[in-house]
Amino acid sequence: MTAPTDYPASLEAWKALRLKNLKAPNGWLNIIGRWPISAGTVSLGTDPGNDLVLGVGPARLGTVTEDASGVTFTPADGGAPVQVTPNKKNTPKFMAGTFLIEIMTLNGENAVRIRDTESAEPEKLAPIDYFPVQPELRIVADWVPYETPKHLMVGTTKQIDTEVEATHKAVFAIDGQRYELIATHGTPTAPQFVIRDLTSRDSTYPAARFVYGEDVTDTTIVLDFNKAINPPCAFTEFAVCPLPPPENVLPIRIEAGEKRLH
Repeated sequence: MTAPTDYPASLEAWKALRLKNLKAPNGWLNIIGRWPISAGTVSLGTDPGNDLVLGVGPARLGTVTEDASGVTFTPADGGAPVQVTPNKKNTPKFMAGTFLIEIMTLNGENAVRIRDTESAEPEKLAPIDYFPVQPELRIVADWVPYETPKHLMVGTTKQIDTEVEATHKAVFAIDGQRYELIATHGTPTAPQFVIRDLTSRDSTYPAARFVYGEDVTDTTIVLDFNKAINPPCAFTEFAVCPLPPPENVLPIRIEAGEKRLH
């Protein structure tokens, strides 16, 4: 499929939005920590006497309690407690002063992740380096459903295997060679492909890159490798990123999209 005539301009706009989102209060550059939690109560703050010691913020931020009813954050300043129900697909989030607190769930275990919305770190990120644009690598692939959903165990950058369900695969050709990629994450309108190709040896993030499907129909899906992006774990040590299943490790170089950070 030929790329739209305004493709270069639309791609530049997409890159600008990508950088803006990375630097946003809910982006990946202002996370100050991620800690597993279990049944019981833990305290948070910069004072060394806390169970979870923060690098910035007040001496006592509050407490986090996990019990049968869910997870409750009780502010140290006397504010009203916040109770949430952990949800893997819809992460509960709430503010505590200038901190954005998220209750993450992975394999049935919870963790608290904290973002400093006043962090200066986002503005330190330089523009990301990209390969030259290759319009031919915006590909309309066949969107092929599995007869029954495929259950896979995928690894992560934190050595935590997790089960995912795949309902479709994208089938396409590059230079006359047929390839398949499995969508392991994302949504029906933006399926996420976790991929690795031979550029991971020298030019792109070694673990993986992400590509999100676009313009999904019952039978086709657009894969734009010019929008292949670094995963969150390329920007912060406090992210848990999926690794590609074996089917998504391509034996070719995809010289398109984001390069590794320097």
